[in-house]
Amino acid sequence: MNAEEVRSKTDAELKFDKGNLQKELFELRFRSSTEANATPSRVRAVRRAIARINTVLHERTSGVRGQEPRN
Repeated sequence: MNAEEVRSKTDAELKFDKGNLQKELFELRFRSSTEANATPSRVRAVRRAIARINTVLHERTSGVRGQEPRN
């Protein structure tokens, strides 16, 4: 998920995606601690996707870059 995709979504969609990504991250961490993880790069990708969503949500609430909250 790149920044353009994140910015094109509404706040509700972003919060829903963030919840799903956090669940996936938990499962990946749990799986990597109990067994060999086949895709360790996925953990990094999920963490970065969550960070992008958090950044866009923060930009919208603080009014940075001319972004307004989308309903």
